[in-house]
Amino acid sequence: MPTHQPDFRLGGYQAVNDRVDEQFWQHIGIDEDQLAVLAEHHTANGEHSFYVMHNGAVTWGIPGEPQLVALRLQRDIAVRTFRFDHATFALPAMAQSWLIARGCPEEQILLAHGLGSAPADQATRALEERLRRDGDHFALLTSYTRDTEPMETTVLLRALDEKAPVPFRILLEEIDTTAWTHTLREGGFATFETATQWWEAHWSGEAIPLPPASPAARHTAAGIPAPPARTAPPRRPGH
Repeated sequence: MPTHQPDFRLGGYQAVNDRVDEQFWQHIGIDEDQLAVLAEHHTANGEHSFYVMHNGAVTWGIPGEPQLVALRLQRDIAVRTFRFDHATFALPAMAQSWLIARGCPEEQILLAHGLGSAPADQATRALEERLRRDGDHFALLTSYTRDTEPMETTVLLRALDEKAPVPFRILLEEIDTTAWTHTLREGGFATFETATQWWEAHWSGEAIPLPPASPAARHTAAGIPAPPARTAPPRRPGH
């Protein structure tokens, strides 16, 4: 199934104010011809639209930046104005989670068959489902996407619950470009330093397995970015 450029359904609408108009251009409009829709949902009354999009322009920018955009449009039909909010993510399930938390039904924002790589196994499907549904339990610290061979993405998360026994998580997505499938795995870390040690070793080429996540931590999902994601592997404190 081919992707298509977005139709934001804004004909006859104006931004609610000049600030929103400028921000929409800076964050969405300027790259509109590079955006490919992976999933979208529009409410029956036309007041809300939700999009998961791939931004092809990012592939020419800083290496490692997240390439997916989650966008929610809100329209005031009576006065023909709109406002929006958006965020960038490295994994589709994270973008979907962000939209679901803002009122989009989960079943309406799933990627259509043939868009993106397919989950390679049940473990990947189960983790992606938890990512979509439990996206408010973890904050995104950073991510790194490599879109050349071997294609893979890592995401570093921190639990919002200060009492979480394993507060740091790393998600690792690896893509098989021959079969066009992907695996997604999760590792748990007690400290930021141990998480970044694994991260740096992994991106240095060392084949180190992810440590298992604690069975006591039921929620294993990516959350709303706070603080803003960095686009390069993090450094350990003091380095």
